[in-house]
Amino acid sequence: MTTPQDSQFMVAQLLQITEKEAHYLERTTTRLQSQNLDLAWVKSLEDSDEHSEMLDAFVSRYSRLQDSLGDKLLRALLSANLEKTGSQLDNLLRAEKLGWIESTQAWIELRELRNRLVHEHMASADDLLDALLQALNGVHILIETQVRMAANTRKEIELKTGKPVISAKNAKRLK
Repeated sequence: MTTPQDSQFMVAQLLQITEKEAHYLERTTTRLQSQNLDLAWVKSLEDSDEHSEMLDAFVSRYSRLQDSLGDKLLRALLSANLEKTGSQLDNLLRAEKLGWIESTQAWIELRELRNRLVHEHMASADDLLDALLQALNGVHILIETQVRMAANTRKEIELKTGKPVISAKNAKRLK
C-alpha cells in the first residue's frame, strides 16, 4: 500500500523531472524556430545531421514531456489527491475539471501530433512539415500544463506544511 508520504515523494520527483524536461523542450523549440522551417528544410534531413539531430531532439523531448505529464505525473497527482484513476481519457477529463489541463481535446490532439511526428518522420516530407509546425505551435500547451500542475501541487503542499516550495524557474514562468 502506498502511503501519503510515498505519493508526495513521487509527485515531488515527477515535478522536478517535468520541470527539467520542459526547460529542455523550450531550448530545443527555440533552436528549431530559429530555422527556416519549410519543405526544403524537411527534405534536407536526409543529408544534414545537424537538422536531423535537431528534429530528433525536439520529437524526443516533446514526447518525453507529454508522456511524463500525461501518463506519470497526472496519475500520481490524482492518486496523491485521493482521486480515482482510470483510463487516460478519464484521467484527462478529471484533470480538466480540476484545472490542471486547459482542454482534454487539445491534449488528445497533441498526443496525435506526437504519433504523427514519430511515424511521418520516415513517410512524407509534406506531412512531417505539417505535423512539426503544429507541434511547435502546441509546445506552449505542454509547458503551461507543467507549470499549472506544479503550481497547483506546490500550493497544496504549502497549505499542508506551511512552507513555500515553488521553484525559481516556475516562479518566473508564472509572472
